[in-house]
Amino acid sequence: MSPLHVTRTLPEDATDAALRADVLHGLTATPKWLPPKWFYDARGSELFEQITQLPEYYPTRAEREILADRSGEIAAASGACTLVELGSGSSEKTRYLIDALPLAAYVPVDVSESALTQAGQALVGERPDLHVHALIADFTAPLDLPATPGPRLVAFLGGTIGNLLPVERARFLASVRTLLAPGDGLLLGTDLVKDERVLVRAYDDAAGVTAAFNKNVLAVVDRELGADFDPDAFDHVALWDAEREWIEMRLRSRTAQTVKVPALDLAVDFAAGEELRTEVSAKFRKEGVTAELAAVGLELTHWWTDAQDRFALSLSVAR
Repeated sequence: MSPLHVTRTLPEDATDAALRADVLHGLTATPKWLPPKWFYDARGSELFEQITQLPEYYPTRAEREILADRSGEIAAASGACTLVELGSGSSEKTRYLIDALPLAAYVPVDVSESALTQAGQALVGERPDLHVHALIADFTAPLDLPATPGPRLVAFLGGTIGNLLPVERARFLASVRTLLAPGDGLLLGTDLVKDERVLVRAYDDAAGVTAAFNKNVLAVVDRELGADFDPDAFDHVALWDAEREWIEMRLRSRTAQTVKVPALDLAVDFAAGEELRTEVSAKFRKEGVTAELAAVGLELTHWWTDAQDRFALSLSVAR
């Protein structure tokens, strides 16, 4: 078998159907919302890459620091022969783990076929002995993983778990648990609770890159569904919800306006100052992560942070 194998489990039209459903549901809700996964078209992905380089945005640097310093410890603790990465994207940070683990197989999971193929080809070119079995799939839906040697380590990096609401997190973690046999592990990246000013700056940078990223979701809806959102008619808002311990990104309508979405036969009224929520990014404490994992049958065994305790990688084991 070729060292790179790509399997599609996501129907060709699934992305369009999901966008339509999310936009219809979100724009007719009170308050209005759109899920953050629609940020990431080609332009959005480019903007997010710029965000990761900003001085205010620490999570990517902090997580990379942990991976660079601790991958050997992660490998020793997990003993994994198969690495499954959910939302793998470019697989760039994952190379620290791939190099440290005695891997027989790497299973990247992403909705983007182009990202999977490009990353997979690069990996097998660099590491001819590594078998890459890529899955074009939505990791928030039930997954059917290929037969690969155990133990397995499922990695969910980047703090993406924070984009899920608590009930969604519980459902997601329960679905991950079904992928694991006893002794398999989950490596989870979580951004940690810290000073509100640091958090807000990370999502409202001085250069305005995050504002452009936030407004890009409107451009996606315009392009894909024929809507007439004017991104300049909305202001970027980032705020800290101390009770829920999460950052919210919103788009605030500058004026009273009506937006038409022809593909959905929908007209959406916005009052002046009305806000559309586009992202929740929860921040975590160790005790909370431990409890959420325990609730689905995972025991937290290791906890690594960067030198400034801004971000954590945790290893939990299926019992």
